[in-house]
Amino acid sequence: MNEPRPDHGGRLHRAAARWGLPVADWLDLSTGINPHGYPVPAIPERVWRRLPEDDDGLAEVARRWLGLPATAGCLPVAGSQAALQTLPLLRRPGRVGVPAPGYQEHAAAWQRAGHRVVPLSADQVPAALPDLDALVWIHPNNPTGAVLDTDTLLRWHRALADRDGWLVVDEAFIEASPAASLAPRLGAPGLVVLRSLGKFFGLAGLRAGLMAGPTALCRALDERLGPWALSHPARYVMATALADHRWQAATRQRLRADRQRLDALLRDHGLHPRGDSDLFAWCPTADAGVRHERLARQGVLTRLWPRPDGLRLGLPGDEAGWRRLDQALANRPAP
Repeated sequence: MNEPRPDHGGRLHRAAARWGLPVADWLDLSTGINPHGYPVPAIPERVWRRLPEDDDGLAEVARRWLGLPATAGCLPVAGSQAALQTLPLLRRPGRVGVPAPGYQEHAAAWQRAGHRVVPLSADQVPAALPDLDALVWIHPNNPTGAVLDTDTLLRWHRALADRDGWLVVDEAFIEASPAASLAPRLGAPGLVVLRSLGKFFGLAGLRAGLMAGPTALCRALDERLGPWALSHPARYVMATALADHRWQAATRQRLRADRQRLDALLRDHGLHPRGDSDLFAWCPTADAGVRHERLARQGVLTRLWPRPDGLRLGLPGDEAGWRRLDQALANRPAP
């Protein structure tokens, strides 16, 4: 029997059916996607008419954006999801550590490929490393937003690499604070970084991302995914967005201010926001289920996490959204 697919944020149609509110009436804070996403330019007609080509310059733009050393490979992919669910097929089955709590697609992908998955907290990783063939780490963590220092991650990688193991670092939410990225340290065997344009750039529907790491592994993944795995429009928009450093700098400033505003609002309503991501706040609380239900009945969708109990809330996109969240947290009906 097939295992049920992991649950995710952003399931608006399901929420609308469950709570009886039209899709258009929701304030969706369940995904952590930047509500002020990259302004996609008009796509030239030729982009729609021609198949994508992998020598179009996108890889070079991405390499510069990531700050990759010459020894590292770089592969544009159809969202980091395409890489994370295919990478497990490129290793023979073994023991793989995954963060707990964490984005559940990692564990599901490794399990489907026949690996034994070991859920781990950061404190448990050092003792577990000698028995692992690979370790996946989400940085910042999703849903908690926790960030580790670079030296810790590189120390874990060295312990794994001594036995031909892998450290796969999912950096889907790192763009707001790119200095914490391991990308400039890539090039060593078994060290892989996954990036996404879905969160910081607000382009989740584009399905565009990157895998960077050992050149041979990037080639193997490319062969496994096959030709034209990333559409021509996605490649065009991706190259444009990655090269727009002015927009990225301004967006980081805006996200930082909005995250501080969100933290203050949540504290005003008895929550205790945590996490180092400027795209969402993690609020551990024993009554997470009750709060999630109460907000949902008012058309505010959050991401409920059962173990540990907590809510993840993204950023409202306008003043009406901020007012609505304030009213819903206070359990006041909207005017």
